[in-house]
Amino acid sequence: MSLTSIAGKLFLPRQKELRRHTTEPDHLQQKVLSHLLHRAADTQYGQRHQFSSLRGYEDFASNVPVNTYEELKNDIDRMRHGEADVLWPGTVRWYAKSSGTTADKSKFIPVSREGLKKIHYAGGADTVAVYLRNNPKSRLFDGRALILGGSHSPNYNLPDSLVGDLSSILIENINPVVNLLRVPDKKTALLSDFEVKRDRIARQTLGSRVTNISGVPSWMLSVLVRVLELSGKHTIDEVWPNLEVFFHGGIAFTPYRSQYEQIIRNPDMHYMETYNASEGFFGLQDDPSDPSMLLMLDYDVFYEFIPMDEYGTDNPTVVPLWGVEKGRNYAMLISTSCGLWRYLIGDTVMFTSLRPYKFIITGRTKYFINAFGEELIQDNAERGLLSACQATGAEVSEYTAAPVFMDNNAKCRHQWIVEFAKPPQSIEQFADALDTALQQLNSDYEAKRFHNVTLQRLELIEARKGLFNDWLKMKGKLGGQHKVPRLSNNRNVIDELLNLQSSAKP
Repeated sequence: MSLTSIAGKLFLPRQKELRRHTTEPDHLQQKVLSHLLHRAADTQYGQRHQFSSLRGYEDFASNVPVNTYEELKNDIDRMRHGEADVLWPGTVRWYAKSSGTTADKSKFIPVSREGLKKIHYAGGADTVAVYLRNNPKSRLFDGRALILGGSHSPNYNLPDSLVGDLSSILIENINPVVNLLRVPDKKTALLSDFEVKRDRIARQTLGSRVTNISGVPSWMLSVLVRVLELSGKHTIDEVWPNLEVFFHGGIAFTPYRSQYEQIIRNPDMHYMETYNASEGFFGLQDDPSDPSMLLMLDYDVFYEFIPMDEYGTDNPTVVPLWGVEKGRNYAMLISTSCGLWRYLIGDTVMFTSLRPYKFIITGRTKYFINAFGEELIQDNAERGLLSACQATGAEVSEYTAAPVFMDNNAKCRHQWIVEFAKPPQSIEQFADALDTALQQLNSDYEAKRFHNVTLQRLELIEARKGLFNDWLKMKGKLGGQHKVPRLSNNRNVIDELLNLQSSAKP
């Protein structure tokens, strides 16, 4: 009997319990809200907003404001200095460092003991439970897990308090038993220099029996390429013949899928998406044939949503889970046992099913282009690129786009910088295919492109090899869970990339 068949029995009760996500989803969320309010009633935030007297969702929504990081950062900074009972009971010692707002270089998201256990690790366990349910012949535990993480550093020099990538906090606090099943060693996993880390990971794992890999697609791909370089093999299957699944998240997998399929030729290889952000674990792909993810309803996370067509207005509608509609784009708010209250996470989602609640990530509230009324979101961009790749045989590794408001000829357009893993024969043909696909996917973009009146055809610039990594390195964001902003209403990122591209020319 294999280790997987023995360990798999431990997940059977949870596999049955997950059925409640279909039979009683709203009740699960109401129960979570009640629990969170009760636990935080005596915190400073709970007393300010009368948590102890709130009775149900309507009271909660009336008494607690919608928050961005700006509204909570003073409380979070006091927590980081060791103050207890501020946003959540007790002292919170771990902080996930995330991309900054307009005013701050970085955000520091509290990760409480309860949040670590009842959100992040709960999500990891459910990922395995669902995968084993869908793949009863799996040998997942009969080998090692290659888990790619970031790094951490002391938090204000307080004892046992850390700040860093969420993945590094998870690795630092993981059950020692799990460490027996994962690679690389902890010291290597937590290195801050990604280029050194990727080489050491590749060397340490060459002789291991790796059955599963977990991480952000772009950074994991870089590690796998190094494994192939060191091994002299052509495919990962030759190095790790028992590899069966990639648990991925952090960025869209679509631009990378064809590259993975080239270096992992096993037709039985599985790819499972998860939604594990610094702020919490929110969803996982429970059906391999459906790209939508199941929203996890019984963790310490209460969800609310703002329709994106009202986002940024003075009094937008805010609805709980039981108020959402299929096919509508929403900004997501969360309240959690890490002390985030009605917090705008910055992601946008669209529901594809309501029983159970399943969704796709459509982008970021700040990563879209609406300079001319075109409302281009990241989901449009990803699907448009996929269509252009299929039409031209190209493969995209990185990209970003921004508006050109008016050039010397009074012309407006979108400008894209794309780094190709496999370039098309014609950049102009690729640009045509992308522009056509975007018009088919987005009626607002199509209307603005009509007869070139408002928008000209998009401009596509081919990035030199490594441009985006060089930009991330320049920003001190190479590796970990850092990502390139995909779409922007301003030209800050794209102009930096263009300058970097020009400076490297002979």
